Amino acid sequence: MKVGIDISGGDFAPAVNIEGAIMASQGLPVDAIVVLIGDREVIRKELSSRGEETNAKFEIVHAPDVITFHDHPTRAIPQKPNSSIAVGFDLLSKGEIQVFASTGNTGAMLVGSMYKLNTIPGVIRPCITSTLPAINGSKSILLDVGSNADCKADVLYQFAVLGNLYAKYVHGIESPRVALLNIGEEESKGNLLTIATYKLMAESDEINFYGNIEGRDLFTGKADVIVCDGFTGNVALKQAEGIYTLMRKRGLKDEYFDRFNYENYGGTPILGVKGNVVIGHGISNNIAVKNMILHSYEVANSGLAIKVNEAFN
Repeated sequence: MKVGIDISGGDFAPAVNIEGAIMASQGLPVDAIVVLIGDREVIRKELSSRGEETNAKFEIVHAPDVITFHDHPTRAIPQKPNSSIAVGFDLLSKGEIQVFASTGNTGAMLVGSMYKLNTIPGVIRPCITSTLPAINGSKSILLDVGSNADCKADVLYQFAVLGNLYAKYVHGIESPRVALLNIGEEESKGNLLTIATYKLMAESDEINFYGNIEGRDLFTGKADVIVCDGFTGNVALKQAEGIYTLMRKRGLKDEYFDRFNYENYGGTPILGVKGNVVIGHGISNNIAVKNMILHSYEVANSGLAIKVNEAFN
């Protein structure tokens, strides 16, 4: 299996991406090759300075241009066809790599996923997730967390199906409990969107519907998958990140709250597109990049994109 990594993406590229790739190569199975996509000479220099220029776990694909965070997402890829993101999607679409991961421009990654790979037929809108640590030691998947700020009930229902497949095939949960984030547990609570979505989810035989949960239950482990629109999900995610930041600034050390650290999760797949694509945080350090690459292997090895395609077709 070949895991493609954008070496030019992120705030601290290329150094942390190379370091993360080296760390990940030590934990990947023997059949895994990490394809380093970026400026060839820069990559060789970075590997050489760390004594890794002969590492058999690596392949280099030359992509001299860089899509920055200032580039417009919809114009960046056609304007920079030799960028690491554009080349990464080309390799993925041709089957020359099995998964592509980047900590670069999130908008460009989303646009590339939809237009270079295309959305799986039947999927209305692809989405992205986040992993929330539960107090009981488990994890919950929250989706969407920012790619779809405005949604209709059928879109939220599909998020439930996508999250269910992700939890089942990547996280190994046989029958994930799927909940709807709402302002009350009762079926009649919420706005027009959540009331309509509740009805769709309750009548479905595709998911194990738990019911509504409130914001106070996000970290209790009551549900394995928590569904909401991207606006609500992004607010919830940023609040969790803010709590972790405040804890650190106050010098408070706690084993549970340490699990809020984004470094532990590395990245998240884009669900609903014809290929395995993983997005990492722009401020990722070498540990986060390492975990992003390891998770990318898990996503590709699970055949997630194939499983989603089968479920919708």
